[in-house]
Amino acid sequence: MQNQKIWHSSLLVITLSAVALSVYIPTQLQNTHSDAPELRPGEPAVLVEAPIHKEVPDFTTYTDTRDKKQAFFAFLAPLVQAENSRIEVQRDRLLRLYERWQVDSNALKAGELAWLKQLASLYRVKTDDVELGTQFDLLLRRVDVVPEALVLVQAANESGWGTSRFARDGLNFFGQWCFSEGCGIVPDSRPEGANHEVQRFASVNASVRSYLRNINTHPAYLDLRVLREQRRLEGADIRALDLTPGLMSYSERGEDYIDELNSMIRVNRPIIVDVIESDANSDAESNLNSAPGSE
Repeated sequence: MQNQKIWHSSLLVITLSAVALSVYIPTQLQNTHSDAPELRPGEPAVLVEAPIHKEVPDFTTYTDTRDKKQAFFAFLAPLVQAENSRIEVQRDRLLRLYERWQVDSNALKAGELAWLKQLASLYRVKTDDVELGTQFDLLLRRVDVVPEALVLVQAANESGWGTSRFARDGLNFFGQWCFSEGCGIVPDSRPEGANHEVQRFASVNASVRSYLRNINTHPAYLDLRVLREQRRLEGADIRALDLTPGLMSYSERGEDYIDELNSMIRVNRPIIVDVIESDANSDAESNLNSAPGSE
């Protein structure tokens, strides 16, 4: 927490107009996984791993609603945890570099500056003719986690609890669009003259990663990122219900969509907590059983 407070003071100075001038604004509302560079130079190992899922369970077989929800969250939660963990690793290194730079503006080595440039590219922050301090401020706003409950509930909402054809056939749990012919599945309801498709992904993991990158980079979700940043400034936990107002642009339904997400978060939070705690207990038991001398 102390580390966060060090950089927060500089974030207070930056204005939204400076952000707008310093960020690359994509012309298409899409977010592919394939265009993201790998952040290999010196990056620590990812804290959490998850299996690669290239198929989706048949959630229509569940007759009990709670069982269906548990199965859905249990399927998706490890993937969300793994991707958030990857972001936490990036953020941790970013903060450490930022703290050193604050003490000495010449402290960073060439390899560290190269890593920062890659990170900026991944998070769509311009680096040409932009001061390093401004780059840090923008990256610290963008390189951050999204609460698991929010990701899981939005996935449930957008995919019909994993039963939509976009989820089943395209492994797309968040309704993300693409704009190249053949890049995805053409929606039945697409207006004449429109060219968007619902993107296909190689794995559910890629869908989760793309969604998080979309939330963390697209100008439509700047409000969410500012709300999250404010929670950091206050030294408070980042909670799902605090961030949903920043998703107003995610759906044409606007406030009705936000109200629905909030209701889903409140109703399903106990199930999500049970699933996450169950996974944690299973991991602990697995580690205990694999420890030297265990039987």
